[in-house]
Amino acid sequence: MSKRHKTDYPGVFFRQADRIGAKGTEKVFYVVYKKNGKVFEEKAGRQYKDAMTPARAATIRGELIEGKRMSRKEIKAKEAALKVAEADKQTVSDLWDEYKKNRSIKGLVTDQNRFDNYIKHNFGDIEPKNIIPLDVDRLRLKLLKKKSPGTVKNVLELLRRIINFGVKKNLCSGLNFTIEMPRVDNIKTEDLTSEQLKSLLMAIEKDTHTHAGAMMLMTLFTGLRRGELFKLEWQHVDFDRGFINIVDPKGGPDQRVPLNDAARELLRSHPRTKKSQFIFPGRGGRQRVDINKAVNEIKKQAGLPKDFRPLHGLRHVYASMLASSGQVDLYTLQKLLTHKSPQMTQRYAHLRDSALKEASELAGSIINQTKSETDKEDKITKLNGSKK
Repeated sequence: MSKRHKTDYPGVFFRQADRIGAKGTEKVFYVVYKKNGKVFEEKAGRQYKDAMTPARAATIRGELIEGKRMSRKEIKAKEAALKVAEADKQTVSDLWDEYKKNRSIKGLVTDQNRFDNYIKHNFGDIEPKNIIPLDVDRLRLKLLKKKSPGTVKNVLELLRRIINFGVKKNLCSGLNFTIEMPRVDNIKTEDLTSEQLKSLLMAIEKDTHTHAGAMMLMTLFTGLRRGELFKLEWQHVDFDRGFINIVDPKGGPDQRVPLNDAARELLRSHPRTKKSQFIFPGRGGRQRVDINKAVNEIKKQAGLPKDFRPLHGLRHVYASMLASSGQVDLYTLQKLLTHKSPQMTQRYAHLRDSALKEASELAGSIINQTKSETDKEDKITKLNGSKK
């Protein structure tokens, strides 16, 4: 910052600066004043651009002290307040449209469905400042009657995210209360008995849906998430190197998991849809957004429990089978499941421990059996010796 230069007027000084839109330099005048016990420094104006002089700057200083003129900071605050007041007329739907312009496609399809199905009807035409806690409570309780706590939480988080975006961009006022989220128990680990798994495989084989059964088998073979299957394209499968590339997965950067023989054979025989890059496309060859009806029908035909989730549950089955085999350590399982942290994989630790205990018991059984055979041989030897 350039040097201060005093003037003949108290509290008025200037600095030299380059002219705007012309060659050379000009004086930029500032005023220093005290108000309500605090010292303030304010830019008064430029010598040529604003036709500012020391005398005019001194007059401005006096008006600031007397409260007849607002400081630049106060002017900006007033303009921001007016902008927010005007923006407060925007509805939640308006904010959602603006929000989408500032976001990548990642996760947008799922969020759009949540908005259309649950938020638009209840809050779409309402300005955030007019939303009251009772409105949100009613939606939460209504959804909890039919939807899981996790689904309800995702819906309410999207509503909160949209409004927070509006506040951050000075498009609206925020809520004057905190949205209460339902408690979600993510520790649930689903599994199938050997008989249930056989029934499921038979139901898949009999089912005629083009993609439902194949998606369920892919989950059993690879542990891929539902959303990852929806986004899976043929170009993401590296048949030569034997890997599946997971693009934009849940949890961050791209990942890849092994393409085992079972998954390879399934994909080799799976029909390709013309004009679609997706392996399991939706309507019109676009990215699929739902498969619930078809996979639930297979679940029903297999006689699986009502609370078993056809795709996410099979991801747990995949993990449980590997953990209980005793041949896969938790670090390897974490990588196969593309979990961000080992804590997420710990739910399968008891299965791994059980397998290790069984292995340990096997070792003990072998030793005991060997000892028993040895004792038997000793008895026979002693018996023969006594006969002699």
